[in-house]
Amino acid sequence: MRKGLSFFVLVLSCSLMVAQEPKAPAVSTSATTPQAAPAGPPPPHTLLDGTPVKLRLSQSISSAEAKVGQEVPFEVVEDVKVDDAVVLPKGAVAAANVTEAEHKKSMGRAGKLNIAISYARLSDSEKVALRAVKEAKGGGHVGAMTGAMVATSIVFFPAAPLFLFIHGKDITIPQGTEITAFVDGDMHLEMARFGVTPPTIATASAATPASVQAILAIGSTPPGADIEVDGGFVGNTPSTVTLNPGSHQIVVKKKGFGDWTKTLNVTGGTINLNAELEPAPGQ
Repeated sequence: MRKGLSFFVLVLSCSLMVAQEPKAPAVSTSATTPQAAPAGPPPPHTLLDGTPVKLRLSQSISSAEAKVGQEVPFEVVEDVKVDDAVVLPKGAVAAANVTEAEHKKSMGRAGKLNIAISYARLSDSEKVALRAVKEAKGGGHVGAMTGAMVATSIVFFPAAPLFLFIHGKDITIPQGTEITAFVDGDMHLEMARFGVTPPTIATASAATPASVQAILAIGSTPPGADIEVDGGFVGNTPSTVTLNPGSHQIVVKKKGFGDWTKTLNVTGGTINLNAELEPAPGQ
């Protein structure tokens, strides 16, 4: 009895000591938590990464006949616009490639058909790269598509869906099956190639006498680059634009090349510039 009572008193004493032990003050981490930088506005004249592109299969494809490397034709279902201009029209050509194809085998083993989306062709005949999922994470060119039932963001016909594996059958994807692919990476566009007329430069005000305005004749090597004055698109090289007196920021851009930038202090007369564009790293 005494032993039991002594044990009870010891446990109670330890509990009180623990309860009375002062606690370390909580450290607030809110002041040290880095804040995410606000997202800036999207770059002008750019077909943005992750833009959805709805596609329709142009012809049926079967694991019985498909070959690895074979191009699979699609067509664009809806217009895609940049700056309110259609750059990828309805009916435009798109393509995927067969990455794996096996016809049905003996012992009741079904066929296999894997397809990776590749590209769509813009109105200016350039190709825009596509992927099968919205977020570009580790091999994002793979998704899943099953007959008439398609999950958005999918372009891959795998061995996974059970109802495709009818015992000993080949996999067939019918013509007209629709999917959604996504633009793979930002793509800067030369909007003049899509019928967009350069806007009148804001600095050429009617209130400024023509006698004090300057004429800027600007070219580039190579030609066909976008010209921006004070952040606004004014045309493609070679071009001539009118500027009011003052300081102006001139930028010349072309896909695959680094931007060329120059600040001008304009007082009048004619100014001739030629932008020597350097290939971008990795080009």
